Amino acid sequence: MDTRHATIPLQPPAPPSAADLPERVEVAHAGGESYLITVRGHTLVTGQPEQGGGDDAGATPTELFVASLASCVAYYAGRFLSRHGASREGLRVSAEFGLAADRPARVAAVRLRVAAPGLPAERRPAFLAVISRCTVHNSLRRPPEVVVELTDDA
Repeated sequence: MDTRHATIPLQPPAPPSAADLPERVEVAHAGGESYLITVRGHTLVTGQPEQGGGDDAGATPTELFVASLASCVAYYAGRFLSRHGASREGLRVSAEFGLAADRPARVAAVRLRVAAPGLPAERRPAFLAVISRCTVHNSLRRPPEVVVELTDDA
């Protein structure tokens, strides 16, 4: 056995420090159970339905979480169709989700249904492989480190 070239197991890279995090999202209280989310100059409203004590001013954070996954899949699907000369006409992603019955509170399951009427049958396996690996889905499979800090200013 040649011991001149020892194999050293690779360590996963350390998570980035706060200084290395280039993307930013701001969330500010908008009254009641509503919050304004600002991303690159775009503003979204999140809230709670009336039965949750809110005034239904916008989707809940949990609904936005599932919507983020569904829209990421739709983006990857659209790009795949365009790359392969298929039409995006009729492309739709619908998402159903259920919450866990136990603690901690969380989404327990998500079902995504993708309709891509312009997709040739021979491209379906590759299409499914690509859309199953969108950035949001990958982030769920290999969750990021999340650090919560308390500060006087955000």
